[in-house]
Amino acid sequence: MPTSTSVQRTVLVGAILILTLGACGQQRASDLAAGAGAGAGAGAGSSASPSAPGASPYVEPGAGDGAPHYNENNAYRRTGEMSPAHERDAEREAVRIEPVLKRLWEQGKWDPATVRTALLELGYEEGDDALTVREMLPRFKDNEYHTPEGASVGLRVHPDACVTAFVQKSNYGVQTNGPYLETGCFEPPYGH
Repeated sequence: MPTSTSVQRTVLVGAILILTLGACGQQRASDLAAGAGAGAGAGAGSSASPSAPGASPYVEPGAGDGAPHYNENNAYRRTGEMSPAHERDAEREAVRIEPVLKRLWEQGKWDPATVRTALLELGYEEGDDALTVREMLPRFKDNEYHTPEGASVGLRVHPDACVTAFVQKSNYGVQTNGPYLETGCFEPPYGH
């Protein structure tokens, strides 16, 4: 028959084991205090706390929706950097394109062939490294894909500078941007 001392030891060891395993992976106030002086940015002045409820240790800084690998998975949707001089050149071309698209939109003419013809009259050359006019990208609506009426425009002004535009029934728009990694001047579709 076990003695009361051996039963007490067994209960004590069991309780310690349960407490130790239950605390596994948790950061305690003493751990935070010990690390506060470890380096710049550590401790209470930090904007993100890894011990905050619901915080994931896998979230990258500046990661949009907070999903792990967000920046890596969405790199294809980021534009490249433009040099200041090339950005000014792209803005100058955007100013030339905008009134043409506005006129076409007001006339109800937004098909790619008409838009292409109007922009070629500005003196642009057509091709992958110059002016490209194409249909709008298909969109998923009512459980099926459909391609809306309209035209997408991409103008490569320099290797690092683009004018991206569109004209469709509801509106038109012109912007400048650096090229996308995989799709040049055109914004890539979602669902990479």
